Amino acid sequence: MPTYQDTIDYLFAQLPMFQRIGKKAFKKDLSNINALTTYLGKPHTLYPTIHIAGTNGKGSTAHGIASILQEAGYKVGLYTSPHYKDFRERIKINGTFISEEAIINFVEAHKDFFENKVQPSFFEITVAMAFDYFAKEAVDYAVIETGLGGIYDSTNIITPILSVITNISFDHMHILGNTLPKIASSKAGIIKPNVPVVIGKYQPEVMPVFLEKANECNSRLFVADQKQAILPKSDLVGPYQHENIATILKAADILQLEGLPISDQNILAGLENVIANTRMMGRWQTLQKEPLVITDSAHNIAGFQHVVDKIRAMDYRQLHIVFGVVKDKDVEALLELLPKNAYYYLCCPNLPRGLNAQLLQEKMQPFGFETQVFDSVEQALNIAIETAHKEDFIYVGGSTFVVAEVI
Repeated sequence: MPTYQDTIDYLFAQLPMFQRIGKKAFKKDLSNINALTTYLGKPHTLYPTIHIAGTNGKGSTAHGIASILQEAGYKVGLYTSPHYKDFRERIKINGTFISEEAIINFVEAHKDFFENKVQPSFFEITVAMAFDYFAKEAVDYAVIETGLGGIYDSTNIITPILSVITNISFDHMHILGNTLPKIASSKAGIIKPNVPVVIGKYQPEVMPVFLEKANECNSRLFVADQKQAILPKSDLVGPYQHENIATILKAADILQLEGLPISDQNILAGLENVIANTRMMGRWQTLQKEPLVITDSAHNIAGFQHVVDKIRAMDYRQLHIVFGVVKDKDVEALLELLPKNAYYYLCCPNLPRGLNAQLLQEKMQPFGFETQVFDSVEQALNIAIETAHKEDFIYVGGSTFVVAEVI
């Protein structure tokens, strides 16, 4: 029997993986995931699901909804991507990772079908594994986050009891389209006939896309109230979480309207204990104090704008930023947002999609940033900590994969 590491190496090496290689791993076709789940007995039809798409905040929203359901006493499956440190982060039940043994057994039992019948992508095999695991473990509900887009995402074979679209901004334009309505059209693909949908943020330029799709599907559409002056206490901290909390609250309201026995106390407790209940990581996460080091997985224009606004509002002696990105990002647009009053420690996340730190430095030179290149994310952070005064602030980010190397 192969070891867990053997199995993970097989998944990473044999199957196309967007996380590592980018666009080449993405297909506008659901035939593989349909073939896989049919072969497995359509496990995704054996429990009710909640489906979440959007550009930013879908991971936090998924964790928040799962936490509320857990507080209500349910056994809750949670599928998210990408992972930070351990593949098992993608598939959880009530905050507990799928076991190594379950992953080994799944791959060994079905490897022949993968290799000789379907040749699935990394993401397709992972989604099928999650659906199958949740069925075998008899979850009461599963919260399913899309990977990329919506209409062609491998998760989009489910018919949920609720769809949630957090927001729309520019990201993955080379795949989803170069206008907000085009991106919204892809995300709107998760709206299903007669299934209510929550829109996390009212955006005039994309709302017609959602209204048209909802009308076509006879789906009731609700918009989260982003103007609430006072939101419940939550351990979801960060410069953007108020939007996600408002979205989670609206989703919980609709689930109550749909007849789920979730109390207001379950909602408050769920929001207050998201991290404890679901083991969420990588969102405005404090790594140490004196100097204060915080990392966050914001990696596109909208997400990074929130982060930069938060950084500018903070009190510190000097700002240090450990920064790395992947090749398929609009780096110049991100650079327009970055604070000029910082020392930048440039690094390349350790995966094929990572942008060489020397090339990143060349892109930053016309903007007048003070930069230094390092061989690794770890080295960049270590030097930043050694250099910083205890009253300084160090931010680590630019890419989910930079975050993954420091948490």
